[in-house]
Amino acid sequence: MDKTKKEAVVSLLKEDFATSKAVFVTDFKSLSVATMAVLRNKIRQNGGQYRVVKNTLVKLASVGHPVAKLDSLLVGNNGFSFTKGDPAALAKALQEFAKENNKFVIKGGILGDRALTKDQIQALAALPSREVLLSSFLGSLQAVPTKLARVFAAVPQKLLYALAAVRDQKAES
Repeated sequence: MDKTKKEAVVSLLKEDFATSKAVFVTDFKSLSVATMAVLRNKIRQNGGQYRVVKNTLVKLASVGHPVAKLDSLLVGNNGFSFTKGDPAALAKALQEFAKENNKFVIKGGILGDRALTKDQIQALAALPSREVLLSSFLGSLQAVPTKLARVFAAVPQKLLYALAAVRDQKAES
């Protein structure tokens, strides 16, 4: 690769690092081209991209960015997953792919400014999706006024039951 192509790749990586919410480093050694195509499609479906770049170019592009914390992982064959969307969805897609393919290994990553270990990425993948979290939050918000309305409705209802019981008691005697 000549110098102009390397500079273009470094500038593209810098842009990806700057605009991504999360970056995950993976080892893809011994995966076939067809398997890699499946991986790329799975990542694309979850709002991400996957790039295979030389480690030296990544080190150059990561200067001054939190991705520089991952320099110790930049050994051997590395693929980089980027997402501008939901990091948990991308982590879940990578985790599922790793379960299906023993040769695919998640090494670590960056979420915002924080470095993540393999175990932390697995914990992130175990989280429910953003939509599920939002719906449970909205359900919790809706429960408060509903319960309050039931409490306010119970007061006159109990008064009516008491009056009906007094009426029935007077009717019997």
